[in-house]
Amino acid sequence: MQRRGRARHRTGRAGPRQPALRGSPPPGAALRRARRAWRRARPRRDPRHRGGGRGAGRLRPRVQERRRDVDRRLDDAGAGADVRPRRFTVSPERIAGDRVTFDREETRHIASVLRLVPGDVVVAGDGRGHDYTVRLESLGETATGTIVATAGTRAEAPLAVTLVQGVPKGDRMETIVRAATELGVARIAPAITERTVVRLEPGRWRDRARRWQRVAKESAKQCGRSIVPDVDVPRPLADVLADADATAPRLCLWEGDGSPLADALATLVPPPRSLTLLVGPEGGLARAEVDVAIGLGWKVVSLGPRILRTETAGPAAIAILQFALGDLGGRTTSR
Repeated sequence: MQRRGRARHRTGRAGPRQPALRGSPPPGAALRRARRAWRRARPRRDPRHRGGGRGAGRLRPRVQERRRDVDRRLDDAGAGADVRPRRFTVSPERIAGDRVTFDREETRHIASVLRLVPGDVVVAGDGRGHDYTVRLESLGETATGTIVATAGTRAEAPLAVTLVQGVPKGDRMETIVRAATELGVARIAPAITERTVVRLEPGRWRDRARRWQRVAKESAKQCGRSIVPDVDVPRPLADVLADADATAPRLCLWEGDGSPLADALATLVPPPRSLTLLVGPEGGLARAEVDVAIGLGWKVVSLGPRILRTETAGPAAIAILQFALGDLGGRTTSR
C-alpha cells in the first residue's frame, strides 16, 4: 500500500512520476558517483594538523615545511630582504648568554595562538631597548630559543614623555594607555583627582595597574617598541605633582585659562629630552588642583577652543609633542 504523503510529495505540480525503465540507473546515481570521485581526488591532511581527517598523513610533515621556509627567510634576511618576524617580550633575567626562555604567557601565544614550531624565527625585546632575533628550539611548558642576532631599537622617540593621567571611569584608561604607548611615552602615572569617579582600595588599585601594564606590553609589541613604558599604581594627584621632575618642562592641560600649546612649545629652546604632561579625568581638573600645579611650577596650556574627552586629549597632546619635539611624522631629530 502506497503512503499518501510520500506520493503527494513526489508528484508535485509536474504530474505523476514516470516509472523508471528496466536496466536504467537509479535517480541521482551520476551525482553520487561525481561526489565519490571528488572525495577520492581531494588532498589529504596531515594528522598533526588541526582537523586532520580520513587518509591523513600523506602530505609532507608541517614541521619540515616550516623549517624549509625558515631557512629561506634567514637567507632572505641575510640578503637584506624586508622580513618581519613575530615580536615578543622577555624580561632581562630570562636571557642567559645566547639562550632565551619565554614566560608561560608568551609560550601560550607562540604555541597555541600563532602555532609556531621549533625552527621558526621571532624577535624578543628585553624592555630595555634591545631586540634579539631568536630561533625557537623547544615548545614545552616554557618556550626556549637561541639568539642568532642582536640589534638596538629604532622605534623609541627622542622625547621621553611622562603622562600624568587622571583616572577615568570604565575602560577608558586602557584606551589611553594603548594610544600613549603607541605614541612613544616613557612612563604613565595615573592620578586620583577630585573629580575621579572610581574609588578603590589600595590592593585593587595595584590590580588595575598590573592590568594596565599588560595593555602597555601588548601595545609595545604591536607597534614595534622594545621598551615597555612603566605604568605606576594610582596615587593622589598632589603626590604625583610634587614628585614630578622639576628640571624638565611640566605642562598642565586645562580648558580654563591656558595659553595655546603651540606658544608654549615655541619657548622650549633648545628642545628638551623629557617632558611631563598632566591631563585630568572626565570633567577636567578642579580649579584648586590647577592652582596647586601652578604653585609648583607647572605651566597651564590649552589645545584650542574645543573641549576634548579625556581619552582624546592626552593622546592628541602627546601626538603634538612628538611631532614638534620628537620623531612623529618621520623626522629624525639629533640630540
